[in-house]
Amino acid sequence: MGLRVLVADDEPMIRLGLRAMLEEQGYEVVGEADNGRGAVELARATAPDLIILDIRMPHMDGLEAARAIMAERPTAILLLTAYADRELVEKAKACGVLAYLVKPFREADLIPAMEIAVARFQELQALQKEAGTLRDALEAREIIERAKRILMARLGLSEGEAFRRIRRLSMNSRKPLKQVAEAIFMAALPEEERPER
Repeated sequence: MGLRVLVADDEPMIRLGLRAMLEEQGYEVVGEADNGRGAVELARATAPDLIILDIRMPHMDGLEAARAIMAERPTAILLLTAYADRELVEKAKACGVLAYLVKPFREADLIPAMEIAVARFQELQALQKEAGTLRDALEAREIIERAKRILMARLGLSEGEAFRRIRRLSMNSRKPLKQVAEAIFMAALPEEERPER
């Protein structure tokens, strides 16, 4: 826990409710903004671990704010919205948003969405550092996601435990995460589907 969170929503009651939920769970709210431009400025000033952005805000909407934040200082972003249409989800993904929550939401929905956003962001950062380019990192992430699903299904691990297992194997073998994930994926394939060496 102990995440530093920035909250941006143009509705004061939503911000107040979010602050109460977060602080009750041990998170630190480092700032609140009521518009997108303010969120970008606060993100710059406070360097939070996670930013919760509403989509519909004045001066700059949540998608524009996410794009600006990701261009300046990539951060885990969770998007809140009252709208759940597919086009909006695709736009959010294109901006670098890692989790998406539809209002009204409960604390039981918020906390796991936050944890997933932060975990995925940390994975992407590790992959980007290892791979050098975002495209390589995204390709590596795809194979790692497959390997995680395999470990989760076969060993009954949570998503976080599966990633830690892959990372530990990577460190112990001194091989890149992607290479370890590929090995897990290949080992899970039926013998006849494995490529010839």
